[in-house]
Amino acid sequence: MGSRRSSKIFGIDGAPFFPQSLAVNALCYHFYQGRFKVPVKELTVSLPALPQLTVNDLPSIFIDENDKNPFFLSLTINQFSNLGEAKWLFCNTFDKLEDEVLSWMGSHYPIKAIGPTIPSVYLDKRLEDDKDYGLSIFKPKTETCMKWLDSKEPGSVIYVSFGSYGALGEEQMEELAWGLKRSNRLFLWVVRESETGKLPRNFLEETSGKGLVVSWCSQVEVLSHKSVGCFMTHCGWNSTIEAVSLGVPMVAMPQWVDQMTNAKFIEDVWQVGVRVRTNERGIVTREEIESCIREAMEGERSEDFRRNSEKWREFAKEAVDEEGSSDKNIEEFVVKLACS
Repeated sequence: MGSRRSSKIFGIDGAPFFPQSLAVNALCYHFYQGRFKVPVKELTVSLPALPQLTVNDLPSIFIDENDKNPFFLSLTINQFSNLGEAKWLFCNTFDKLEDEVLSWMGSHYPIKAIGPTIPSVYLDKRLEDDKDYGLSIFKPKTETCMKWLDSKEPGSVIYVSFGSYGALGEEQMEELAWGLKRSNRLFLWVVRESETGKLPRNFLEETSGKGLVVSWCSQVEVLSHKSVGCFMTHCGWNSTIEAVSLGVPMVAMPQWVDQMTNAKFIEDVWQVGVRVRTNERGIVTREEIESCIREAMEGERSEDFRRNSEKWREFAKEAVDEEGSSDKNIEEFVVKLACS
């Protein structure tokens, strides 16, 4: 959740890069300024340039003293300590996606949006060889996924992935599995090899006609496929901005850290999806999963989700295309470096 540190060492200028949303950076800034404390106990939080947030919309590090990884809280406290020394601050977002918070944060720091930082071939197509990130933690099952997706109707598939590190509990995994089955929709589900033991017994056999479970895939390639109509996601920022930029509606199922805030924006600000609700034990039931999938794919708001997703896709493409806002910010940075 933190930026690269920005101190000027041995005469070298620092240019930190924020890999999370600018809204989350703004929350970190307000925390650093002492505008709220951990754990947050107020029902709602109102801060400049941000929508009104409930406790459930805040990053988990601000509401749980026993968060899974207290390192993130320390990082949050320290990441703004020397940003005033930086000439440039970059963020993986684009101007129209977070316009209000970008304007507000820009009045305090020299922040520039340079995103979405996804391979060119999926947006502006200015770099023909830029087809992937060039690095994958796991080996993707690309051929298997593409062949399966090619055989499906446009917009008919739910893509499900909880990222490189997300791990659901066994009960939650079971509820998700049977929720997918209850939806009666086609699904492509990424279940890492370390997580396959949590799948319910006989699940693969009972859903063989509807679903494909793989250990990993090329996410941007899957999201850009015409057969994918919805993305069920943990709302990590990379996954979120990929889906927004590629025009795919979402079912938001955040787990921890910044994902809750991203889910808030998915549902209420950008209006490109629906967020699941947990029960009193913190579990998302199979009934809730089925309901949210149906809402995203065929419910009353599904057309609005698709229309809004397409709008943001066009804005993302516009930002990185020639003379777009992100393109200009990068070009300006390069020119200043060349002249320094």
